Formats: sequence, structure tokens, C-alpha cells
Amino acid sequence: MTQINYDELSFDDEDEMKFPRAEVQDFDRVVEQAVSRRGFLGGLLAFGSGAAVMGTGLLNGSSAIAQQASRFAFEQLAPQTDGTVHVPSGYTWDVLVRWGDPLFSDAPAFDPKTGIPTKGSDRVFGENTDGMELFHKRGTELLVVNSEYVNAKINLPAEQDGQPASADDVTRLQNFQGVTVMEVAEGENGWDVVFDSPYNRRIHHRTPMAIDGPAAGHDLLKTAADPTGTQSLGTFNNCGSGRTPWGTYLTCEENFNSYFGTTEELSLSDVHAAGFKRYGVSTKVDPGRYNYHGFDARFDISQNPNEPHRAGYIVEIDPWNPDATPVKHTALGRFKHENAAYALAPNGQVVVYMGDDERGEYMYKWVSRDVYVHGGDTSTLLSEGQLFVAKFNDDGTGTWLALTPEDTGMTEAEIAVFTRMAGTAVSATTMDRPEWIAVNPTAVEAYCCLTNNSRRGALDDDGNIRTNAAGEPMVPNAPNPRDVNRYGQIVRWRPHNDDHAASTFDWDLYVMAGNPEVYTDGLYAGTANINAGNMFNSPDGMQFDSTGLIWIQTDGDDDNEGDFLGMGNNQMLAGDPVTGEIRRFLTGPNGSEVTGLTWSADRRTMFVGIQHPSAPFPDGEGALPRSTIVTVKRADNALVG
Repeated sequence: MTQINYDELSFDDEDEMKFPRAEVQDFDRVVEQAVSRRGFLGGLLAFGSGAAVMGTGLLNGSSAIAQQASRFAFEQLAPQTDGTVHVPSGYTWDVLVRWGDPLFSDAPAFDPKTGIPTKGSDRVFGENTDGMELFHKRGTELLVVNSEYVNAKINLPAEQDGQPASADDVTRLQNFQGVTVMEVAEGENGWDVVFDSPYNRRIHHRTPMAIDGPAAGHDLLKTAADPTGTQSLGTFNNCGSGRTPWGTYLTCEENFNSYFGTTEELSLSDVHAAGFKRYGVSTKVDPGRYNYHGFDARFDISQNPNEPHRAGYIVEIDPWNPDATPVKHTALGRFKHENAAYALAPNGQVVVYMGDDERGEYMYKWVSRDVYVHGGDTSTLLSEGQLFVAKFNDDGTGTWLALTPEDTGMTEAEIAVFTRMAGTAVSATTMDRPEWIAVNPTAVEAYCCLTNNSRRGALDDDGNIRTNAAGEPMVPNAPNPRDVNRYGQIVRWRPHNDDHAASTFDWDLYVMAGNPEVYTDGLYAGTANINAGNMFNSPDGMQFDSTGLIWIQTDGDDDNEGDFLGMGNNQMLAGDPVTGEIRRFLTGPNGSEVTGLTWSADRRTMFVGIQHPSAPFPDGEGALPRSTIVTVKRADNALVG
């Protein structure tokens, strides 16, 4: 058997290998029909609050940009291709914390060549920083940060070539992932972690969790270690993040399937077989990406087939109470959660938007049964309510379909555990990797990054364009109107009646990334707000600042060749939703993804995540590359968002 090199295999490629997706998606058919009826630019691309499908009078992108003064307080940064961070003139950046930096004075010292030993590896900042949020109370600021996954070739001894050799190795990898809660403070020399703060803690793959919602206590979640099905250990592959209006942190479990495997051939029930296939849990005897199952029976599905059902949720953490048990909210569905973006409906109901980051999966919305009241009871707001899935229509409208037992033919517990199947049962619109969702604080609208789909228009072994399960060939369409779409785009919607709890909405496209230098015209050049100066690909992370500017972070190809010529390294850009203008603000080091963004309480500092650099960042030549959070400030200490 050929050993798969998981370090060179993306999570998307791993999922495709385990469960190939149909090459034509419903969203593609929707926009293709809209394109054929109205024309691409006239029907689905819109800038500003008066856009065609969202109101009256479509604004041409370039003229809208020209007619309004820019709101950006910086000059655009040129693309960069080196091994460090760059910001515009008038701004500075600094390192706040890196993988392996201590949270406590008794933490082990980081060795620039070997990293951190297992003992004490839960006392340091985690690996591969991702989503984060800052919480402020009475002058104290807490930064809560996800650590999505590990780079085992860096985190384990070099001679092991990225493979755990013992249970001790697995423990080390488990400790480097999860969530870090840490107090931070700004002094004369900049921002630092407050060592030994009573708030500092690591939440990792063995931390006790409570389970609530409709799946709690169901047979699908029961194991020998937890016969009640109401408690679990650990939170996994914590990608994007979110927060609640009552001051708690939401961490999102994404590619959890990679942690599970089997040490022997399986004889599965129909329920387990179908669930494992849809969620990409490997049933082959293989070490997989992490080989937890080789040393920890909890991750061996031949011994614990229900354990994967206990991952893939939104987890709520109280950053101010180190003794509080994190809660997995099964009512919000089980899938590969990217992030969780909340909004309040006019009547106070809590709305949470969520994307399932896999090609061909869906966008979801949660609406609480009860209303949020400041200082009131919040215990039901993420456990009692209704989960919806999105249906996009070809006329620029859409509907949120309720996932109920009547509509899906599934019980409430089954909907919570097999949410993807529930979405399929109601004919939700399949989408191309819906990642971060962001809600505009200055307008009633939300945005979602559709990152890319490089398989669109690819040929099969017979030289034919690949087809979906119905045999329909995948053809160009509006959100992905290019064969082999490597660039990505951002979709936007506005709920009817200015109510995020409404069941209907209007939608359009805010931007399609592209390369106007390689493609001087046509759809590969991108939309009118893309030019030679601000090119990017694969929008992934996304946050709004308090002024209504949208900050876009990328996780794409940074080889700066071919279709990506002139784009440089992955980056963070600022966008104006009103004019459509987009400017590059920050670039990361070689090989990194720029992901995770939040602000200090006074809005004078940005915290930005740099994940999996290939360059020896930030310590320089000869050192291990380390995921890092950097701070960005204006030189005059003015507001940065």
C-alpha cells in the first residue's frame, strides 16, 4: 500500500479522496440560469446599497468607485513574496505571541530547532492560530484564539518524519490544538501576554466538554466511556470563531474527520457507514493524517464507532470563568463549521450564520426561540430554536428552509448529528466551500467567502467534462464562471424586512477574484473592483470593523506564477461594501495563510493571525517556522477600525 503524504495533501484533497463530490453544484445551476437570462454583470454583480437585485439602479463597479471618496486611511500595499509581514506606510507591526510561547512561568522553554517537549505542552500558546476574539471587562482584555491543527513534521522530532511514535507523541499533538484563553496588555514596549493570569488556560483534545441540544443523550452519542451521551473530551480542528452578545466565545469544529481512523477492517451499521461516507471519516486501515487511533482507542472507530458523532459542533466557552465547562451545542448542527457570525433580529431573537467548508455543502442559519435580554437568562439561546439551510433562487432571491422532522423525515436528534443529510432532504443549494461569514454592523446584510473550486471543468479519464450524480456536465456559471476556478468570490445577501430572522432574502455577488494581468478581459480577470494593484485569490477569513469596512483574508496559491502571477503571498485586504473598492493592507510570509482578526478594546490595535508559514517566521534563518499573532497599529496611534 502506498503511504499517503498528508503533509502535502490539503484537507480539501483529503476529503475529495475519501468522498468525491459531484462536479456540478446546485448554486452553479442557479447562477447559470440567471446569467443566461439577464447577463452576468447586469444581474448578479452589485456594488452599493442600490444594487439591482437588492433595490433599484445597478451601480457599475468602476463608476461607483470613482464617484465616491475613499474611506481607507492607508495607501495600498504592493504584493510581497518574501518571508515576513508587511503593512502600509504609516503603520507598524510586532509579534504578540508564537506557537510555543509560554502562558505560565513554569512552561518549558521553546527550542528553535526542536520546539516544545510533551511535558508542559499544554502550558504554551498553541499551533496554527486561526479565528480569535477579544473580550474586555473593567480594564482587562482577554484574547481567545483557535489553534486549528498541527504540522507534525515541525511539532514532532525531525527523525520521525511527522509520524507519532508513541502515545506521548499523540498527547503532545493534542495539546498544541484547541483554544487558548490568555490575558493581554499593552505597555510601553507594546503588547504582551500576561504570564500566570488567572484567566490563562488551554482547551485541547482532552478537555472535558458538556453536550446539550437535541442530540444530547441520544444513542448515536453514547460510548463506553460516556454511556450517558452528554459529556465528551476535547474540541477539534478549531477553525473560525464567533462570539455571543452575552460575552462568550464560539469555537467552530471543522475538519474533525481527520482525527479518526481504524486499526482493523470494519463491519458497519448502515447508519454509521452512511454517516462516515458523508462526513469523510476514513474506514481504511491506514495511519491517516495524525494516527491518533494507533495509540488512543478513543479515535479508533473499530472500537468506538460513535466517537466521530461527538465532534463537528459549535462549542461555547466562557472566557471569564476558567472553571466553566465548554458546551457543544448540537442544535446548531454537525458539519465542518468554518465560523459563527451572529446578528440580533429586531425582536431580540439571536441569529447565527454558519458555513460548511466543503465543496458541495451548504450554508446554515440558527434562529433562537427566545429573545436576548441584556443581563437576562441566555441558557436556551443556542439550544432551543430552529436550524435552517439556504436555498438560492435564480432570480436573485433566496429562502431559508427549516430543518424539521416533518420536512426531513428525520428526528431532531438525527438532524443534529447528520445535518448534511437533512440539508439534502430539503433540497438545499449546494455551494462551493462556504467559509467565513461576516455580518455588517452598519447595514442589514451578510457576506460569505466561497473560496475556490479547482475541479470545475476538469476532464475525466475519457476526456469529458466531469458530471454530477445526474450525469449533467459542469459548465461555467456566475459565481464560478470559469473552468478550473482557482480564484474564488464573495456572495452577499440582505434579509427581507431588514430582519435577519426572516425566511427570505435577496442575494448578489460582492466580488469575484481574478487576475487582470494574466487575463486582460473576460471572467478570469475578475470583477470591476479587481485590478492589477489589488489582485488576490481564495478569500477565506472575513471580518467587519466598527465603521462597516470589510476585511478579507486569503488562503490561496502564493507561488506567484501562472494564473497567480503578480498576486504575491497571502494577504489581508480592506473592502468598502458601498463603493466596492478593495485595497491590499497586509501581506504574510511565504507559505502562510492570513487568518483570524480582532481589535483591542480601544480599536487602536489589530490582532492578525499568521498560520503555517513555510519561511522561518518570525525568528529568522535556522529556526522552526511558527504560527504567530501579530499586532498592527498606526504610527500616530489613531483608530485602525
